Amino acid sequence: MSRSIFRLSGEDTRDFLQGLVTNDVTRLDEGLVYAALLTPQGKYLADFFLVPDGADVLLDVDASLAAMLLPRLTMYKLRAKVTIESTELQVKRGTGAQLDGAFADPRHSALGWRLYGTESGDDGSDWEAIRVAHCIPQTGVELGPDTFILEAGFEALNGVDFRKGCYVGQEVTARMKHKTELRKGLARVAIEGDAATGDKILSGEKEAGVLHSRAGNEAIAYLRYDRAKGEMTAGAAKITRL
Repeated sequence: MSRSIFRLSGEDTRDFLQGLVTNDVTRLDEGLVYAALLTPQGKYLADFFLVPDGADVLLDVDASLAAMLLPRLTMYKLRAKVTIESTELQVKRGTGAQLDGAFADPRHSALGWRLYGTESGDDGSDWEAIRVAHCIPQTGVELGPDTFILEAGFEALNGVDFRKGCYVGQEVTARMKHKTELRKGLARVAIEGDAATGDKILSGEKEAGVLHSRAGNEAIAYLRYDRAKGEMTAGAAKITRL
């Protein structure tokens, strides 16, 4: 787990974030907020945790996205009284007894807690198995530039709020929620045989999706729901939607 932690400070910090990200920033009064930054077309740019830290807000993002995210946030800042700085803070996480000062992971109770400070690491939990069991997408695997967050399950992961008002990409996201039925998205599948991340899933001769993260005999897949029925194949494996 490689993470980058930014510190946002200044009197406009929460208002700035509220107009930018997918979730309701007022929830910081209750703990961590899981959210995403989207393109104006509603596609994924980054997912992250917002962390209350006194008057400041920490932003915890996958390290692979940090170099892109910092100038993007700065671009949107305009004249807002907000300072955005890199920090040396680290993240520690676990699924056992919650340490003092730690925050519950808002995506799912099975993901335990996150603690921000001078130490990194975890308690040895099988994070990949937990992710797959609960269909939790990961940056750079299930989440990429073509991702629509509702197809990635962000509503179930407490990562989007439909009452908070405008944010970048809000119009497309709201339309997908209220005016259309999702035809594609992430789902758990059972695997019997050999298959690897990136393998196409076939239903007969028709492409039904793509295989992503695997743990044991289960995996997360991106599926076309109208085709993902009955027994399917990926490589030499048999695939069944769970």
